[in-house]
Amino acid sequence: MKAVILAGGKGTRLAPYTTVLPKPLVPVGDFPILEIIILQLIHHNFKEVTLMVGYLSELIKAYFMQRPSLTKKIQINYITEEHPTGTAGSLAFLEGMDDTFLVMNGDVLTTLDYSDIIKFHNSNESMLTIATHKKQVKIDLGVLELNDSDNVTGYLEKPVKDYKVSMGIYIYNPKVLKFIKKGEYLDFPTLAMNLVDQGYIVKGYNNDAKWLDIGRIEDFHKATEEFEKHKNLFLPNN
Repeated sequence: MKAVILAGGKGTRLAPYTTVLPKPLVPVGDFPILEIIILQLIHHNFKEVTLMVGYLSELIKAYFMQRPSLTKKIQINYITEEHPTGTAGSLAFLEGMDDTFLVMNGDVLTTLDYSDIIKFHNSNESMLTIATHKKQVKIDLGVLELNDSDNVTGYLEKPVKDYKVSMGIYIYNPKVLKFIKKGEYLDFPTLAMNLVDQGYIVKGYNNDAKWLDIGRIEDFHKATEEFEKHKNLFLPNN
């Protein structure tokens, strides 16, 4: 199986850590987040991973040159983008993708079963499958419900809303690549909705895996705490 990791972002919300390190190399516990992801892929029998790199890419390449114990188990390829073309547009540079493949963000800490989501994708004959997470959002205010005359019809004190959010982990049918033009900017939500509008199947994969998106300082600290508590879940072979 093949995987693609989007690892080219600047990670400005994680400054000052990302002033000197690319976000995928920011350590969670004893490991850079990118190494945790690759160790998980090895556990699920992935044999090849392509890193889509950009910002401080030379540091990512240098790091894995010093990790022969990893590179013996999985082939690591690099595609460098001088000018970002989006979370879907960068995939136009991929070659040799003849079968179902996984794409994910390089800043995701999760216990998701990658093998199971691929089985789910193939059994549903989807063009795209998006791993989903149930996210609760609390509004710390009183929310008013008004009619057309601005009369109050309801009052919700500090309501909690449940949403299905993307985990930043996707399974692609290789046919999707023909909808991505090399050099043109395309983000993933636009690609997904283009496929839906054309009548293709795009599925959500519901699961109860632990999931943390390490995009902000507070997320990073929470992820470090969770990783130390549940290291055996995130790295079952370690």
